[in-house]
Order: sequence, then structure tokens, then C-alpha cells
Amino acid sequence: MKLTIHHLFMATGLLLGATTAHAALPGEATLYKNPQCGCCDGYARHLERMGIDVTIVDDKDLSAVKRAAGVPYGMGACHTVMMGDYVIEGHVPLAALEALFEQKPDTSGIGLAGMPSGTPGMPGPQTEPYEVYQFQDHQDAPFMTL
Repeated sequence: MKLTIHHLFMATGLLLGATTAHAALPGEATLYKNPQCGCCDGYARHLERMGIDVTIVDDKDLSAVKRAAGVPYGMGACHTVMMGDYVIEGHVPLAALEALFEQKPDTSGIGLAGMPSGTPGMPGPQTEPYEVYQFQDHQDAPFMTL
């Protein structure tokens, strides 16, 4: 196969595009979880694969962490992540994280309630759309559907 200058520009563009998406993400995060939760560790590994240095805090009083972060009642998940200026509640997929840090909306954070199948850290296929919400002062609003 003969490589042309066109091929080189295309390859360079693909590489730059792949790194640009992750460039908006902070380099560090703190994940609060229960000590026994393995899927939370799976989410931490997911963030680490994206180049984020994750500090894990095994905290038995997650409800206090969630209240202080402004997570709406009934919209919680098994872990809470502090990343940059935002709170990430639960197994939020990469596309939503990228959108959050690229758009930088005036919100406290985003979340995905429960522990949906197929999300980062959770086994199985996606069985329904992921309804990612944004929140501030314990009030939620839609953010995006994946």
C-alpha cells in the first residue's frame, strides 16, 4: 500500500481527535464508595484507563457525601466522584463526562441513578437508554440521554 500525504494528514487528524476528546477531562478525581463495592473499583479503573489519577476513599457514610455534594434525594448511585469543579454521581459513561467538561455548564454535577447494566464498571449489555441528569442544590434536570 502506498502512503500519500493525504493518508498522513488523515492519520494525524484521527490521532489529534482521539486526544482532544480526553484533553478536557481533569487529570485527577476522588471516588467515594463503600469498602465492599467492586463495581465502584471497576469505575475507578475505567477513569484510570482514561488517564485520570483516581484516589479512592472508602467511606461508610456516603449519604453525608451525597448530601454535601447536592445530589438529589433518590437519584444516588453506589459511588460519588469529585472531578475538577464537578460531582459525578454513579456509573456515568465517558460520552457524558466529555460533554460535561467540554460544555462546562453552570451545575454542580451530573449523575446516572442506580447501577445500570453495561455502564463503566457494571457487567452486561445496555438494556435501556441511560438518562444522565445534571443537578444543583439537590434539584435535578435532564443532561443527556445515551
